[in-house]
Amino acid sequence: MTEPAPEHPQAPRPTTAAPHAPTPPPYGTLTPTFTPAPVLVAVAHGSRDPRAPRTVRALLDRVRDLRPGLDVRLAHIELNAPLLPDTLDGLRGADTVLVPLLLGRGHHVKRDLPAATAAAPAVRTRIAEPLGPHPLLVEALYERLLDAGWTPADRGDPRTAVVLAAAGSRDPDSARDTRRTARLLAARLGVPVVPAYASAAAPTVPAALRALAARGRHRAFVASYFTAPGRFASACAAAVPHRAAAPLGAHPAMARLVLHRYDQARSAAAPADAVSLLASA
Repeated sequence: MTEPAPEHPQAPRPTTAAPHAPTPPPYGTLTPTFTPAPVLVAVAHGSRDPRAPRTVRALLDRVRDLRPGLDVRLAHIELNAPLLPDTLDGLRGADTVLVPLLLGRGHHVKRDLPAATAAAPAVRTRIAEPLGPHPLLVEALYERLLDAGWTPADRGDPRTAVVLAAAGSRDPDSARDTRRTARLLAARLGVPVVPAYASAAAPTVPAALRALAARGRHRAFVASYFTAPGRFASACAAAVPHRAAAPLGAHPAMARLVLHRYDQARSAAAPADAVSLLASA
């Protein structure tokens, strides 16, 4: 009798994982988490002129258009809501960057903003540099002057000059910042640019215009070195209403500059939980 042939064992069938089954990370590997960008808190001075908060809100709308998804909040130092302490109170536990919508170093930047952040320890805050001085401001000032009647033919004209009208401050750093902007604008325009002030410093805008006229510069423009309309900006413009530029306002270069200051503060080497004032260079 013939013995039956031995059975050949069947090869095991290959197994396949579910097509969408997740692969677990190696032991000890941390799963990455998304860290949201710090909230940008734009800090305006505040004004009794109703045009001022409207202008600032329009500027922040431009900022949001340039950086979709970024949480952008408004705060004021005084006179308008929301005030800075109230904005910070609504951001407990958040990382924030305060961007002063101010054009130079002075009491508000050096004292008021650090004091407000120190009084809000539940918010991790950095304070960015003020907007000025910076070449983007010069771009905005130049285009506002074009709107007021300045033409490229005015460059080098011995009869022409510009008064850079600013709010004024007793802080010497603020005056230095304004003078630096005046020098940058003079290089852009090719005519003298004289800083003048609405308060706390000299010369006044009318005094600067008289001094320029005494030098033969009878065709003088006023560049409005103000973030938004207000009492000081209106008083300065009244000196030469037919050749006074509008405030910087919601100019596109201003929106780019707000984000530039925000990004500078974010990339600074200071600890994220420290309150730091990044002084203007």
